[in-house]
Amino acid sequence: MEQSAFSLDGKVALITGGSRGIGRATAVAFAKAGADVIVTSRKISDLEEVAAEVEKHGRRSLAVAAHVGRMDQIRDLVEKVVAEFGRIDILVNNAGTSIAAMAIDVEEKAWDALMNINLKGAFFLSQAVAGIMKEKGGGTIINVSSINGFSPAVPTCTYAISKAALVMATKALAKEWADFNIRVNAVAPGAVETRLLNAIWHDKSEDEARQVKASLSESIPLKRIGEPDEIANVMIFLASGASSYVTGQTIIADGGALI
Repeated sequence: MEQSAFSLDGKVALITGGSRGIGRATAVAFAKAGADVIVTSRKISDLEEVAAEVEKHGRRSLAVAAHVGRMDQIRDLVEKVVAEFGRIDILVNNAGTSIAAMAIDVEEKAWDALMNINLKGAFFLSQAVAGIMKEKGGGTIINVSSINGFSPAVPTCTYAISKAALVMATKALAKEWADFNIRVNAVAPGAVETRLLNAIWHDKSEDEARQVKASLSESIPLKRIGEPDEIANVMIFLASGASSYVTGQTIIADGGALI
């Protein structure tokens, strides 16, 4: 396949959770592929650093502070992006959170806070952006799920439930919006070097954390934890014309962990 099939030249991409980790790596990768990139999360200072990095690659960028778990902020975000760029060709629903609590102990407030970001926010932002994409002739939406959406871990059952729901949302929206030339796919990362992963052993000593991390790496067939750039490469495939006949799918990128 020609390398140009992976080009995002002239595209406008909106990435949630874009201040660090997978979101940041995806923003930079999209810029290198030719896209203008809007990044959003709750803290503007971190976002501005990413936007500056995007611009170093000769692309336009915009940093917008927004909480995707709040419907009014979703509406304002989309309006701001369209006013500035005129369109949205690619949406990456990467914003997510987790809580460490056994199912028997999860409180309703914690459940709602997690679902508002991981599922409700992704759904309603997709809905808002799909309206723009429909008017412009189509687009691509990429949801960030997790291997925990296929195989839950203890004690993060609520996170696993939200990520499993996101896999089904990907299928449902892909089926409904295919008539509008909107493709909807997902990526399900395994263990990736991010702040969310490192939070798992935040309460352990440095030596204990190192041992847990080494044990995790050993349990993965490729014998290592992934890097955000490796997930961003999957995003490039799903966002570009290279995946033009792919929709409703979830690509598992976990170093073989689920097998």
